[in-house]
Amino acid sequence: MSTTEIERDLRINGTVLHVRDTGEDALPVVLALHSLFLDGRAFERFAEAAAGRYRVVRPDFRGQGRSAPVDSDVIHLDTVTADVIALAESLGLTRAHLLAQSMGGDVAFRLATARPGLVKSIVALGTSARAEPAERLAGLREWVDSVGRHGFTGDLLERTMEIMFGERTRTDPAKRELVELWRSRISELPRTLRPAMAGVIERGTAVHLLPQINAPVLVVSGDEDRPRPVDWQDEMVEHLPHATLWRLEGVGHSPLLEAADKVLPRVLAFLDQVEETG
Repeated sequence: MSTTEIERDLRINGTVLHVRDTGEDALPVVLALHSLFLDGRAFERFAEAAAGRYRVVRPDFRGQGRSAPVDSDVIHLDTVTADVIALAESLGLTRAHLLAQSMGGDVAFRLATARPGLVKSIVALGTSARAEPAERLAGLREWVDSVGRHGFTGDLLERTMEIMFGERTRTDPAKRELVELWRSRISELPRTLRPAMAGVIERGTAVHLLPQINAPVLVVSGDEDRPRPVDWQDEMVEHLPHATLWRLEGVGHSPLLEAADKVLPRVLAFLDQVEETG
């Protein structure tokens, strides 16, 4: 963690969001938008690597992480997007790069069309713009309901780990510590995560939004990504006007965690290039 980083709880749109912020006001801003099952801690190494170059703001989404739990059936992505817009306004952020993992990408694309002037660039990691296919919905809804009843234990925990990390990562002895860290964190997730899970499963398509996004986008895609397969990510690149695709071999759904030594320098170089070109 950056030594200057502060953590605080902010009242946003009738709820409380937990926010980590390096607070370096003179620096360009990176707004880090996390995946379902993760939280702002997923960007710890990025915040460290970006220290002195970028101000990194890491909110936990509504009903996730250390933000306030929500008593509802579904947290819709439009609600999460509105939260992020209101958070940016609360912090006085007028321009920001979006560093977006999975669900964070779902939010980023909606934000970029709702507030195009706010978005300087997008790094889209392990994400896509499609709705879940109809043939997958029944199984996913059953999984969400099971988590709501039992939490992340046994087979439910293992299924989540298989979703979040590629097979090569999960079986690599050199990455055992990383995998076990996130297995422990995911096992501690409360059953109250269910509304956020439901919101992602029922997200609907954002493919029609992509041609409206004029900001440069770096798409980071793992060839072992199960929930957002490579053809879904190729589709994003086809529809985004200014996108670059970078595919990683032996990496799953969480490139910034699974291949940090490769991904961090590439992401920072992309952000630097955007800054240099205006």
